[in-house]
Order: sequence, then C-alpha cells, then structure tokens
Amino acid sequence: MEIAVKIINEVKKGLEELYGQQVSDNLVQLQETRPEFEGQLTLVVFPLLKMSHKKPEDTAQDVGQYLVSKVPDVISKFNVIKGFLNLTISSAQWIELLQSIQQDDSFGFIPVTDKSPLVMIEYSSPNTNKPLHLGHVRNNLLGWALANVMQANGNKVVKTNIVNDRGIHICKSMLAWLKYGNGETPESSGKKGDHLIGDYYVAFDKHYREQVKELVAQGMDEDVAKNEAPLMKEAHAMLVKWEQNDPEVRALWHKMNEWVYEGFDETYKALGVSFDKIYYESNTYLEGKEKVEEGLKKGLFYRREDGSVWADLTKEGLDEKLLLRSDGTSVYMTQDIGTAKLRFQDYPIDKMIYVVGNEQNYHFQVLSILLDKLGFKWGKDLVHFSYGMVELPNGKMKSREGTVVDADDLIATMISNARQMSKDKVNKLENITETEAQEIARIVGMGALKYFILKVDARKNMLFNPEESIDFNGNTGPFIQYTYARIRSILRKATESGIIVPEKLPTDTELNDKEIALIQHLQGFAAAVSQAGVDYNPSCIANYCYELVKEYNQFYHDFSVLREEDEKKRFIRLSLSAAVSQVIKNGMGLLGIEVPERM
Repeated sequence: MEIAVKIINEVKKGLEELYGQQVSDNLVQLQETRPEFEGQLTLVVFPLLKMSHKKPEDTAQDVGQYLVSKVPDVISKFNVIKGFLNLTISSAQWIELLQSIQQDDSFGFIPVTDKSPLVMIEYSSPNTNKPLHLGHVRNNLLGWALANVMQANGNKVVKTNIVNDRGIHICKSMLAWLKYGNGETPESSGKKGDHLIGDYYVAFDKHYREQVKELVAQGMDEDVAKNEAPLMKEAHAMLVKWEQNDPEVRALWHKMNEWVYEGFDETYKALGVSFDKIYYESNTYLEGKEKVEEGLKKGLFYRREDGSVWADLTKEGLDEKLLLRSDGTSVYMTQDIGTAKLRFQDYPIDKMIYVVGNEQNYHFQVLSILLDKLGFKWGKDLVHFSYGMVELPNGKMKSREGTVVDADDLIATMISNARQMSKDKVNKLENITETEAQEIARIVGMGALKYFILKVDARKNMLFNPEESIDFNGNTGPFIQYTYARIRSILRKATESGIIVPEKLPTDTELNDKEIALIQHLQGFAAAVSQAGVDYNPSCIANYCYELVKEYNQFYHDFSVLREEDEKKRFIRLSLSAAVSQVIKNGMGLLGIEVPERM
C-alpha cells in the first residue's frame, strides 16, 4: 500500500479517537513537505479545526503524537509549523516501498482489461505528394507517445493513420511527372519514392509560378492568373478525371502512390512508429459524400443555387461551412466525416483523438459539431490534440518551395552526429564491434531527436536545434540514456563480483536524505503517467525522467554503491539503482525512446 494511503487511514482513525469525528478522505490533505522543513509528507491541519475546536498548532500536536504512538513503524517523528504537521516517514516504510517498486516491472501503469475503454488515436496524416518532413516527425512522435501514455493509463488503444492520397495537390505531382519526368522511377533515379514524387511537386510549383508571372506581365490580374495558368487548369482537369475513374489517370495514381508508400514505410520504421489501421481518403471521401447527402435529406445541411452543399453553424457561433463543391467534389471536412463513419463501423470507439497541428483548430471545432449532428456518439467529445509548429533558426518550412527539413535527412544527421559525439565514450567500451557501435549511435541519435521534440509541451511552437539536442549534458535524451547505461554497468559489476541482493531487503537500516528523496521521486512516476494521460501531454513523462536522473546523479556523486562497506546499505543502494533504471526504461519507453545497456 502506498505510504500516503496508509497515513490517510491512520489520520482518520486518530480523528475519530481524538475528537469522535468520522471524516472523508478529501478532508485529510497530504502534500510533499517543502524542502526547507524537516519531513517528507505534510498534513494540512486547517480543514480539521471545526472538529478539534483547537488552535492549528494544538490540533497538529494532537494528531502528530497520536501517529507516533500508534504507528511508530510508519511515522518516526513529527514537527509542527503553524497549521502544518510535517511527518518524517520511517526508513522501514521507504525500504518496503522501494522493494514493491523494484519487484513490479510495470510499476506506474494501469493494466488493460476487456472492459477498458477503447481510444482511437489518429496521427501522421501524410500527403502522397511529398516525403515526410520535420513537422511530420513531431506529429508522429507525439502520436506514438500519446498512444503509449493512454495505454499505460488503462485504455485499449488503436493507432490509425489517414493518408491524403487524393486531391489537387496529388494531381500536381502526377502532372509534373508526366510533363517533365521522362519515365523516371525510384529504381532508375536511386531515390526513395516519396522523395522522387516530392521533387515533382516542387517542379510543378516552379513552372506554375513562371506561368503566373508571364500572365501578369501580359496585363492579367494576379488572382485571375493563378486560376488561368495552363498548368493549374490541367491539374484541375486531371482531378475531375480521377473522380470519374479515368483508367489512365487512376493507373498512374496507383503507380506513383505505391512508390510513396514504400518510402513512407522506411521512414516510419526509422522513427519507430507504426499503425494498427491505415485509412485512405480515396476510400473515405465517397463515404463522406454519402453522409453529407444523408444530412441534406434530414435538413441538417442545405444546397445553394450553384449546387454546392453547406452546413449553417451560425447558431453555434461559427460560420457557414462548405461540404461539397458545386462540381460535386468533396473537401477535407467531407473526407473526415467519411473516415469517421468507417472508423465507427470498424471499432467500438469510446474516445477519438486527432493529433493535428494547431492551424486546424477551427476545422476540428466544426468537425465535432457536424459529427454530433450526424449521430456519432463520440463526436461532441472528440479530442483535437492540437500541437504547435516546429520552427527552424532561419524561419518556417515551405513544402512547395522545397525548403523543408526532410525527415530522412534529419534522422541520418542525428545518427551521424551521435556517432561523432559518442566516439570517445563508445571506443572506451571493451570488445565493442563496429555493428554494436553503430547500433548505439542509432539509439542515441534517435533518442536525442525524440526527447528534444517530446520534452516541449505539445501546445507550444518549438525551435528545433539538432546540435543542442545531441548534448550529453543537460535536459537531453543522451544525458538520460547515459545515466541508464551507467546504472546498468554498476549492476553488471555487482553481479560479476558475486553480490546477490536478497529477495527481501533489510528494513533495519537508516536511509539518508538523498536515498529517501530518490524513493519518493520513484513513487511519483505513477502520478506523472496519470497526469500525462489526463492532460494529453507526453512532456510530463520527459520532464519526470530528467528530474529522476538528476536526483540519481546527485545521489551517486555523494554516496558509493559498490564500495559501500555496510552490506545492508550496499544491498539497498543496488536495489535503488535497479529500480531507477527500470523506471527510466519504462518512462523513456512511453516516449518511444530506447535506452542502451552500454554507452
């Protein structure tokens, strides 16, 4: 049983014995003792004064004396500061708590059962006209970490992806490849398929801009020129052909998409993310059109004179929203409605979370209302996990101008940087092969990238700095990984020296303040996991791991583990080290970050 729960129960017994009053748990307010005072847990006395009819200090004295006399094995001493009762927990209690944490491989996690609610999380959502970039990296890492956090909080989780594989932007890449590609393929060019198609998206924009510039030079208004440019007209014509199932356009679309998917899969594998189910907008948009037509018949939507279909959301304090264009083609909102319909058919969803950037806040506000109107039970309560943009020291990224930070290049750079940074450390390891050294570099490089992105509150915009992320000091992934590897080294040396920690730790040893602080911090892992789930905020876990590692390093600096001469203290410090390493591994695992056994 958690120490705080034990104390709450004893305080309730004491209040009944001292003042003849039964109280509920919420009146017994415990908090961590402030660092300037002695003790570990503090009881706030003010809510108890109505039953004691005494001054705060006298009430605190009553309760403190009761606890020390009745449960000396739990409370060793106390002190009173005004209306606060500071309690010093006995070393035996902390040691028992340490033992229970160390013996529970899934400490801090709530098990998933058949009755657990099902949470669906959508993330990634790439377009098939370009490779994944730094913005997608943040999206994928957030989605994966959030899925892990929700599962650790006792939810069944389904991870989904919706691929934007149709629309004018796809036709732009296809048209450019037809016009300028000369039959180029991933095999003939030696490029990943997603990179090849991305190049043609950039090529379309380049030629299109030239055409617009030419038309403007001939005296045409720029806005008119953007619509009248021959390339844009051809792209729109191709989109109409695609929607009409033109066999040539569809065949080209299939071929180019397959190139892209192979490229995406490589990137996803490198990032360490995957999906339980992938949906494609080419399948969902028709379902969406069907639901919109259904809503039209029910009077939920209306048709304008030009044939377009709209939802009037002015009563909800919003504006009117286009659902079908006058030519019958669908918009993103229509596709999202169709995807929701298919997902609801496929899974008994209790909660739906969309991991999408904050520029789409309004979109999801509207989607929630529309889904609710259309009868989806989770529509009103859908969660838009809205995150900020990733910016670079030189400004924002733009895909069509080819100024993005490519995900594959970024991954390769991070691993290469980690190899350079860790060369001295890794080379000192005995019997290390080149393959092992490369694997450590991969783990450290990817850990640096993931941690740097995930330690920031998702709601905030962030500035990505690759050099800063790879540092082995400070609030970085490699710093945490290095501490883990150091602890594993200590534990290996203990085993090699024949030190075997007993199954039951000795409880008749006095712990020092650093040891108690560490155990107390370990206990807080469950609260960090819970908070991350309530707030949909994986950065809670990242920051918890960093604070735990700092705490351990201070302890390790001040106290010996293997060289400790008192055998009982040595057992406890080894057990403490093992528990810290286990919680680091589990915490970083929630973020999708591996930790190396050697480094």
